[in-house]
Amino acid sequence: MTYKISGSSSLREIMGDLIVYRNLIPSDPRLPSVDALRDDLGLGDRPLPRKAEPEYGRVVAEMLRRARALDLPGTTVQRLVYIGDTRLNDGTAFRNLCAAGEWPGWCFIGRDTMGQPAQVEVEGDLYVANRWSALPDFLRYVQAQGIALDEETALVIDIDKTAIGARGRNDGVIDEARVEGVRRTVADLLGPNYNQDAFGAAYDELNQAPYYGLTADNQDYLAYICLILGAGLWALEAVVDGVRSGALGQFTDLISRVEERRGELAGTGLTSIHDDVWRRVQGGDPTPFKAFRYNEYLTTVGRFGAGMGATVEQALARLIAITAEVREAALSLHESGVLVFGVSDKPDEASVPSAQQAEQGMLPLHHLETVVIGE
Repeated sequence: MTYKISGSSSLREIMGDLIVYRNLIPSDPRLPSVDALRDDLGLGDRPLPRKAEPEYGRVVAEMLRRARALDLPGTTVQRLVYIGDTRLNDGTAFRNLCAAGEWPGWCFIGRDTMGQPAQVEVEGDLYVANRWSALPDFLRYVQAQGIALDEETALVIDIDKTAIGARGRNDGVIDEARVEGVRRTVADLLGPNYNQDAFGAAYDELNQAPYYGLTADNQDYLAYICLILGAGLWALEAVVDGVRSGALGQFTDLISRVEERRGELAGTGLTSIHDDVWRRVQGGDPTPFKAFRYNEYLTTVGRFGAGMGATVEQALARLIAITAEVREAALSLHESGVLVFGVSDKPDEASVPSAQQAEQGMLPLHHLETVVIGE
């Protein structure tokens, strides 16, 4: 595969402010948030739905209907096209959306797989390709299946590792920003007691599938665990043994034990940060470690940029790039009248500046200019 830089752009060019991050609060203030839709959708006081849950599909489907009515009153969404990067998460989200809206649709699942010939697999309503450059073929295929690409069609685009940081091409930079956010948070809170080698060993060990029962593959949980380990309240070996024995089957098992040892927290200076995380976990907040996510926002912003003077290889290694193939498909479909809408599972705290940061001129991630790279 040969890549090229084709200038710079922003996600806002592709979808405006029609985007929701994890908290399901649209960036376009004209659209209702999940809380404003709870009564209409019968969600009650259930926890914030995650991307692969049916309730998430119901919420986003209603947002799509409202978004279409904003610019084309009287026009309704009748069909769905989805672009993502994972069979399980995006494929499930797509099917839940179709079920919620009672829409037919097709989903493109893409990645760049180096060292393999271009290949496409059609699995029901999933079109799975090992090249992002297969997107134009996918759109032609969709039309051949009778899906019109017009004003009655909604295009939903996954953001992370699809629209930006394309999987198999540039996704490692997104991961690096997150890991740096964890490291910076732990280092700031531990001060002179921070040990880079110990942090790296703990993070690398626990950021694996065998520990997903404990961490739920949630970086907030993992960051908190690394902090507690770094403070000496727990040993990595004890956590590993606890997971293997079943004593630490989920995150609440560990943080509850830390809560029981509050007296030991005082000497670490971590009482207030623990109390905040503990309170948010008790309240069902899926992103309870806010200090980490605020740092992740900063480390992610630092990886956006136009790449002036950089080679393609340098840009792919250092910058979070917009996926040229996704951008071109979205702009073309928008010209045909298709509604373009973005969804991201990245927490709002890691995607949108605080009020104070906004006053300083900092912007949401989808407003930032960055390099565009494609085949």
